[in-house]
Amino acid sequence: MKKIIHCDCDCFYASVEMRDDPNLRGRPLAVGGNSDRRGVISTCNYEARSYGVRSAMPTAQAKKLCPDLIVVPGNMAKYREVSSQIREIFLDYCDDIEPLSLDEAFLDVSDSSHCHGSATLIAEEIRKRVQENLGITISAGVAPNKFLAKIASDWRKPDGLTVITPEDVDQFVLRLPINKIHGVGRVTAEKMHRQGIRTCADLRRFTQIELSTQFGKFGRRLYELSRGIDERPVSGDGARKSVSVERTFREDLSDFDEWLEQLTELYIRLLERLEKLDDRYEVNSATVKVKYADFSTSTHERSSRAGRISEFRRLLQECREKRPAPIRLLGLGLRLTDLRAGQGPLQLPLPLPEQATF
Repeated sequence: MKKIIHCDCDCFYASVEMRDDPNLRGRPLAVGGNSDRRGVISTCNYEARSYGVRSAMPTAQAKKLCPDLIVVPGNMAKYREVSSQIREIFLDYCDDIEPLSLDEAFLDVSDSSHCHGSATLIAEEIRKRVQENLGITISAGVAPNKFLAKIASDWRKPDGLTVITPEDVDQFVLRLPINKIHGVGRVTAEKMHRQGIRTCADLRRFTQIELSTQFGKFGRRLYELSRGIDERPVSGDGARKSVSVERTFREDLSDFDEWLEQLTELYIRLLERLEKLDDRYEVNSATVKVKYADFSTSTHERSSRAGRISEFRRLLQECREKRPAPIRLLGLGLRLTDLRAGQGPLQLPLPLPEQATF
């Protein structure tokens, strides 16, 4: 039995912008192009959606629907960085990760030993870590296959978790509207409605041959999905981009000796993680990240083949010299090179924290 999680960030680009500028929170916000340049909305928050603003809508039209709409330009470099940070959290639980875009991915945690093997608890922990450490929310769906996991992640948006256990699959699918099936667009849905097909229960009245006659190759897919069957594997490369650890402190640390003490403890954990990797990886550089009381961050990196603790101490000293303010978080990371793939250095996302049914 497979245990699949689908994670989908809520209004990803807009959420990152609201995180970085608290003045934008609670106000209708969109990320997109300027209206006087025929710009288009990339995404928007839920306040803007209440006015009818949607992705791919011309900015000028969005402004008419919501005159108070705030439109900010996108920053793809920042969004890719956050996406990489989220992936690093995913990698703490499994290697089988299939990203669909910057803001969503499938995870196969069938063989994961984390959280006593519970996909539900893993999803809850992932959502908690992303919110606490990256300042954005994720909705997640847990199910025995990709089809159901993706539908489940959208069931209680935003910031929701829906679990479909194997025992619940049949009853859940029977009530599922056909427009929830990926590939059933407006035209196909209208065709089905004319035949009285509105749910998967209605689809089950037809044989596979009948569905294939009416909908071609998609007919077989409809036959399977209406019964909750989806054998597609989670397809990921399994390559680890980095190994990292970090800790958020209960109270901000002001004294540099306290910083060094925490660095030593984190370094031990980092080495433990590094030892679990096989010989396909080689250390390429070391990184230290600190987050201050105002949630701003500072990251320092240097080339390294060994990742010695002395190198991390020097990097931490650089952070201290740049801004000698209290910190609420400290993280250490190593960038890795995948030797077997013949790749160059892989991009190192900023280090992320480690948190200490079905």
